[in-house]
Amino acid sequence: MFIEVQIVNAFIDGERGGNPAGVVVDANGLTAAQKLHIAQQVGLSETAFVSHSNSATRKLEFFTPTKQIAHCGHATVATFSLLRQMGLVGDGRLSKETIDGNRDILVAGEMAFMEQRAPRYTPIAPHSELGGRILASLELEPHHLWPNLDLYVVNTGNSFLLIPLLDEQIVANLQPQQDAIEAISEELDLIGYYAFSTTTKVDGRQAGVRMFAPRFGIPEESGTGMAAGPLACFLYDYLGLKQPEMLIEQGWLMPNPSPSVIKVVLEFEQGQIVRLMAGGIGKTISAMTIEI
Repeated sequence: MFIEVQIVNAFIDGERGGNPAGVVVDANGLTAAQKLHIAQQVGLSETAFVSHSNSATRKLEFFTPTKQIAHCGHATVATFSLLRQMGLVGDGRLSKETIDGNRDILVAGEMAFMEQRAPRYTPIAPHSELGGRILASLELEPHHLWPNLDLYVVNTGNSFLLIPLLDEQIVANLQPQQDAIEAISEELDLIGYYAFSTTTKVDGRQAGVRMFAPRFGIPEESGTGMAAGPLACFLYDYLGLKQPEMLIEQGWLMPNPSPSVIKVVLEFEQGQIVRLMAGGIGKTISAMTIEI
């Protein structure tokens, strides 16, 4: 049997860059083992598998080359951008079924957004034993960090470790020790590290980041919607950026740059973030056929 996989770049910044995801538009009848095999053959950080849902617009399952994960921002944006381009969905409020519940989707022209939940914060002191191991895994020293701020594990659906750094040059010069990052990510049940500064390449944006997720077979990723959401919450709650809409740059500082931009819209009740929508633009690049 042959399966066609569309390659869609999500979160493209202008006409270029973005984070490529595989999308299988009709995954009805595929087993989990077959989906993992396809994701391995595609070789991208995530591949999305779309099937019928009785409770949402579509059911989405996400596989890295090593395992299934609950959510993936860029693969969600890639999928709904593709479905709209194919005329399979229209603009407006839609939804996706996932392995841990349904999430809202908003399609607005060329942009697609996915729902994330209210943030949960877990601080890690930089001078603690764990904090020291985290800094060593990036070859950082305490003076590289934003002063008087802890490191934070933040979860809006998946957990990411946010590492606030003083400037873009420190972010660009990070030396990720992938084995150590993988071990700490396993220990803390993280998708990965999200290291950032508030320096950006384009004025009017709120942060520039790099993302490392070797636990899921991703040494570095160019656009991560499920991490941009937690970061926007952190910027609002801890760095005083009281803006309901934020733009997060990613991919610019990779060894092989692939510029991405992720828009995050925060929603509030009584001054507290209760949920958010994170999204961007997806562009279909190519297709490939996998035999299973």
